[in-house]
Amino acid sequence: MNRQDSSGKGKPSGRGSNNTRKGSSARGNAPFKKENTNKQAGRQNNVESKPVVKKAPQKNTATGVRLNKYISNSGVCSRREADTYIATGLVTVNGKIINEMGYKVALTDDVRFDGRRLNPEPNTYVLLNKPKGFSTTDSESKGHTVMDLVANSTTAKIKPFGRLGRNSTGLLLFTNDEQFRQKFTKKGMDRLFHIVLDKNLKGEDLKKIREGFKIDDKLISVEEVSYITNAPKKEVGLKIKHTGNSVIRTIFDHLGYDVAAIDCVTIGALTKKDLPRGRWRHLTQQDIDMFGRL
Repeated sequence: MNRQDSSGKGKPSGRGSNNTRKGSSARGNAPFKKENTNKQAGRQNNVESKPVVKKAPQKNTATGVRLNKYISNSGVCSRREADTYIATGLVTVNGKIINEMGYKVALTDDVRFDGRRLNPEPNTYVLLNKPKGFSTTDSESKGHTVMDLVANSTTAKIKPFGRLGRNSTGLLLFTNDEQFRQKFTKKGMDRLFHIVLDKNLKGEDLKKIREGFKIDDKLISVEEVSYITNAPKKEVGLKIKHTGNSVIRTIFDHLGYDVAAIDCVTIGALTKKDLPRGRWRHLTQQDIDMFGRL
């Protein structure tokens, strides 16, 4: 047995043994296969892990405020609670659900919580006694506008509610309260006008206005109409619920009169008392409560 072993017949030669090890390494060595697999995965990962450019939601980063602060300022909740509401998709900006932390919005954006529009400013109401020569618009690029007259009244983003023609005068209300605006745009608000015509208003025409009539199949109606006491019959008091005053000219044009002057005397229970032409004042809490009862 010893001689057999020493002759090499009883065990594989060193060369054969090396071939076997090399063959085994090529076919089944685990580290080699793992390295090969990683290279393949690396190549795949290089393809699959290319950076995907996602379009960020629109935001106003230059002049905006953080969405959670906007919500908190509106009085709905704290900033921390606002983050929770944002994350759960209860907040929309300009009609799109926003759940990005740190998203910024502008004061002019339409921000809604659970469907209700939010206002990050306190509700503000300003009453102006408008003079002639100023157009009723919230644009700042049209020269003489009513916004010039109330520019120093507040930092809130107020807008005129209702309209008065450039040459019309009298009371005009401004607010940033969207719920107020929607409520009274829908149901109307009593406004009393002092109107001066180019000639006396006939009794039959006064009756027509009082009873209502149609123009182009559209019913034209007013709340009240009467001659002004102790004044010529070309001066008329007219109460309407329309938010504009174009209906006034429509009525008298149809009946054959030219309107020389239009002056808004009252809005609801608000009057021009102690408010000279061209001046403004903030509504008192009593004034605001009065609108709540309408």
